[in-house]
Amino acid sequence: MSLDQSTLFIDGEWAAPATSDTIRVVSPHSEQVVATVPEGSKADIDAAVAAARRAFDSGPWPRMTPEERIDVVQNFSNLYAGKMGDMAEIISTEMGSPLSFSNLAQAPAPWMQIEAFLTIARSFPWEETRAGSLGEVIVRHEPVGVVAAIPPWNVPQFTIMSKLIPALLAGCTIVIKPAPETPLDTYLMADLLQEAGVPAGVVNIVAAGREVGEHLVAHPGIDKVAFTGSTAAGRKIGAVCGEQLKRVSLELGGKSAAIVLDDADLAATVEGLKFTALMNSGQACVAQTRILASRANYDNVVDALAAGVGAMQVGDPLDPATEIGPMVAQRQQERVEKYIALGQEEGARVVLGGNGMPDGLSSGWYVRPTIFADVDNGMRIAQEEIFGPVLSVIAFDDVDDAVRIANDSEYGLAGTVWTGDVEAGLDVARRVRAGTYGVNTYTMDFAAPFGGFKNSGVGREFGPEGLAQYTELKSIYKP
Repeated sequence: MSLDQSTLFIDGEWAAPATSDTIRVVSPHSEQVVATVPEGSKADIDAAVAAARRAFDSGPWPRMTPEERIDVVQNFSNLYAGKMGDMAEIISTEMGSPLSFSNLAQAPAPWMQIEAFLTIARSFPWEETRAGSLGEVIVRHEPVGVVAAIPPWNVPQFTIMSKLIPALLAGCTIVIKPAPETPLDTYLMADLLQEAGVPAGVVNIVAAGREVGEHLVAHPGIDKVAFTGSTAAGRKIGAVCGEQLKRVSLELGGKSAAIVLDDADLAATVEGLKFTALMNSGQACVAQTRILASRANYDNVVDALAAGVGAMQVGDPLDPATEIGPMVAQRQQERVEKYIALGQEEGARVVLGGNGMPDGLSSGWYVRPTIFADVDNGMRIAQEEIFGPVLSVIAFDDVDDAVRIANDSEYGLAGTVWTGDVEAGLDVARRVRAGTYGVNTYTMDFAAPFGGFKNSGVGREFGPEGLAQYTELKSIYKP
């Protein structure tokens, strides 16, 4: 089946693009073109925003009851559930995520988000009456307006759904600009939205690069921007939105720490860290790539990690046995390799991996899973987000020192503590400045808010808090 496309999804139709420019989607494994799709232009963004603006200002969607919108989104959820296998394979093909991870998270987690938001929407206080100091007050949550959603390439459907579904349920309309590396999954999604009965203009999708994305962010027809990506890009988007007093939510980078206390079950901890640190081949903002171990237990942790990670299978992302796939693009492969070289220059010791292609592979944008020991938290490999399968093991003196090191970062997105004493772990969790935290596990619960402290972002996704990000509050005073 060909994945090539020739149209864009604008105003409820598959529309011809304004230019003949195309995006070549290249397999990170084979380095061969797997599909060609239109590259959206500023004119295409203008058309998409105009369609979303009409749908919001005069269309039925914002004027439907919450229950009516819930019914349409439920239709979409039911259709999506039947296509998760197809979605997983498309994402693995376009960006190299191991199929094992795509079948676990790239496709099921977006569907779980839809269902969680539906549950939240059914009990959300869309309108409530309060007793005020001078009489009754009606407090309403109304849709924020036209939303620009800009997801990254690493978990494309996951990061789209965290914006699309609350926007739809709130009564907003939306323009989605997928990353040029991962446009293919949105074509399947658009078909399902059409089939579910989402009105024309409510959802518009234009895949494009950075310059066109900047045009979308600054567009006067946009009321809110929802972005997931790098902190550097987030700062620029936040500046534009601040100048225009445009609503904005930013889910940005991370350099999260996993604290391994001496009483932790080391075998279970390593199994957990193989996922929390190396999920999606390390291309995850929540990846806990700083591993903190006590000086007394340091060598044991390093040896156990090296054995566990060293046994992970690296290779073709479409092979169900693969645990670590390629980087999304050659530029990302080169970026990770530069950090591996930098770590050695800084004096860290390579105990696994290092630069060079993994054994048995001669093509593809692969890097060898790498573990550094003797890392000081001030090193760049411990402070900067690498976004690849590179772990730094850092020694601590005691629990207070571990918390200090975990907090010694410009980021504050995620983290874990591994211990045999859950109550002691909860105490650590309360002291680390991060938006999400786990004791002997790491997951995202879609009923709870997700987001970061410090340079990891502004605003929250998931939970009632994530739905509220797509509403404006209105107070009506009754005589």
